[in-house]
Formats: sequence, structure tokens, C-alpha cells
Amino acid sequence: MKPKILTTLPRYSRDLFIADLIAGITVAMVALPLSLAIAIASGANPAKGLVTAIVAGLLISLLGGSRVQIGGPTGAFIVVVFGVIAEHGYDGLVLATFMAGLILLTAGWLRAGRLIALVPEAVINGFTIGIAVIIATSQLNDLFGFDTAAVPAEFFAKLETLWAARASLNPAACAIGVTSIALIVLLRRLAPRFPGLIVAVAGTSCAVAVLALPVDTIASRFGDLPRTLTLPPFPEISIARLQELLPSAFVIAFLAGVESLLSAIVADRMIGGAHRPNAELIAQGAANIGSSLFGGLPATGAIARTATNIRAGGKTPVAGLIHALTILLVMLLAAPLAGYLAMPALAGLLIVTAWNMSEPHKWGGYMQQRRSDLFLLVLTLVLTVVADLTVAIGIGVALGLALRLRRRDVPPSDWSAPDR
Repeated sequence: MKPKILTTLPRYSRDLFIADLIAGITVAMVALPLSLAIAIASGANPAKGLVTAIVAGLLISLLGGSRVQIGGPTGAFIVVVFGVIAEHGYDGLVLATFMAGLILLTAGWLRAGRLIALVPEAVINGFTIGIAVIIATSQLNDLFGFDTAAVPAEFFAKLETLWAARASLNPAACAIGVTSIALIVLLRRLAPRFPGLIVAVAGTSCAVAVLALPVDTIASRFGDLPRTLTLPPFPEISIARLQELLPSAFVIAFLAGVESLLSAIVADRMIGGAHRPNAELIAQGAANIGSSLFGGLPATGAIARTATNIRAGGKTPVAGLIHALTILLVMLLAAPLAGYLAMPALAGLLIVTAWNMSEPHKWGGYMQQRRSDLFLLVLTLVLTVVADLTVAIGIGVALGLALRLRRRDVPPSDWSAPDR
């Protein structure tokens, strides 16, 4: 359970630091708009996304079992966080995140990191696609600039509300959102190592400011972002409150553990390394506890940001530390500028993120799977979208394990490298 940073530092050199410095700054430019957008989509203040990226990102790199893992808020948590805030308030989310951190610490101490091989890949793919569908539909209101007082969380009610508001479409907002999507896709294809996310979002947001377009921005909707990290009062704790939040805490812990270990596996394949799963779980536990103490969101290893770190030349956990410190520096010195970011641009960013999460290039392969695996994937997807993520994960994992026990000769899942 020894952190990877202790393994890499004895042989650390100036060349490694330069490589980590460039990679850390690069991935910070990707993480910055994503952290803001994920917090907003989760129903939280955008500043919470920055707090999470800084505190959790720092702890995951400091204590984690991967050389190149980058941590922070991720799209996988949007559905859970939105539901917890809606039902229990933001204080409830903070407490559930703290509890999830304790669960992950316990899992790491019990050396449960290898148990990820027992989670059926069809379940992972099903709820990931389901989450992607929910994220994309939740961003349509901002993408098209609809004039709606509130959009329901329930899927079909949300679609009904958006359809009823179609006459209020804001052409300027729609143009900014679609242009952002086009720029992100174009820059990713032309220059994969270039931080095209921040360029696309910043460029379209500048157009909003210069042309004085009637488009919502972070500042117009949420006010100015804070320029310091603060320790807010911790929520009141009672036995009844803990029991009420325990299911949400387990879901957060499950998602954080699965997402971080999958990300570490993908990173291993990209760099030819080997992560330490139990150290990774302990790092995720510490990161979620730390994030909750600063009033942040749940956090985990971020696959897309980890891949960006590797492609940018990151070699050791120092790159992750630099990523977190760079975001902190931006928060301290340039928080007012982030207020100019346009909401449709951030919505476009999340829609691209949702599309990548769903991994459309693998849909054909899913259709060639066993019928039982395809059924499990579709069932988990549908339950995630129309019911509840807790129900989807519970039923999907239970049914998947039952199918595996029935077959007995099926080897552990061979995880493929997702682009999330």
C-alpha cells in the first residue's frame, strides 16, 4: 500500500521534473473548465468543482498507487451528486462524501482493490452509457438557452419540459454551444496533445463578452468565484442522518473505487506500468475525506485527464501535484476571468464528454456479445436512466455475479481502454 510517489522520488531528476511540469500544466488547462462544468451540472456552485480538483487532485497524486493518475470531479458522479443534493441538500452531500471516504479507506486497508475483477464489464458499460445519456440531456437546456424556470431531474419529465420550452430557443446560446462542440472535436483531431478544451470554451466565451451576446455566463448566474480555499463548517452529524445517507455513501464509494481502478488499469497499459490497487483505494478515501472537509464534491481518478497527462509526457505523481497547484494558482489569481465562461460553451463541453463516455466505437462490439451480457448491459443502462443509479448498480452487479457463477469458466473481465 506504499504510495507510488515514494517509489519515484529517490530517482527523480531535472528532466523528469520538466516533463511533469509541462504535463501538469497541460492537464490543468483541461481539468479547469471540466471541473467547473461538472460542478454546475451536479447542481452545485462552480467553485466546488475547483475546490475538488485542487484538494482531491493533490491527495490522489500524493497518496495514490499509480504513477500518472490524475484525480478530481468526474462526469460519472453527476447523476449521484445531483440526486443527493436534491434529496438531502448540499450538507447531505458533504457528509455522504466524507462517509464514502471512510468506506474507501476501509476497503484499501482490507486489501479489496483486486475485487474489481469481479464486477461484470457489461454492468460498467451499461451504467456508464446511462450516465452519459443523463448528462447529455441535462445540458440541452443551457445548450439551447431555453427559458425554463426549472428542469425536473426525472428523465421523461425532463424531456417533456424541454420540448415544451422549444419555442424559447436562444439563437445566440445555441450558436455558442454548437461552435464549442465543433471546436473541441476539431482541435482534438488536429492536435490531440493540445489543450483544445480550454481554447474552445475560452474562445467562444470571449465572443460572448466582446459581442455582448444575450448568453448566460458563470458570473451572471452564480456570481463571482471565490479566490481562496476555506474550511466551511462541517454538517451536523446524527445517527439518523448517517443511516439516511449510507446508501448514497456506498454508491459514491463504489463509483470512486471502480472509476479510479479502471483509470489506473488504462494508465498501466499506456505506460507499461503496474499500479498498486490498495494504495489507490486509500488515496481515493483520503481524497474524498479531504474534499468534503473543504466543502467539495466526490472525486476519483479521471480517465480522460489521466490519458491527457500521459500523452503530454507526465512521468510521475509530481505531474498530478503540479496539475492541482496550477488550478489553485488560477483560482487565486484569475478567478474573476472564469466568471466570463459562457454556460452554453460549458454545456457543449459536457455533451462532448458524455459522447466520449458512451464510447460509440464499441457499440458494434457490444452487439456481438453473449445475449446474457447484452441483456445485462441494456438492463443496467435502462435502470440508470429511468430509475436510479443505486438500483441499477445493485441489480446489475447481483445479476452479473449470478451469471458468472453459473458459467464458472468465464475468465475475469479484460478491461479495454475507454476514452472518457
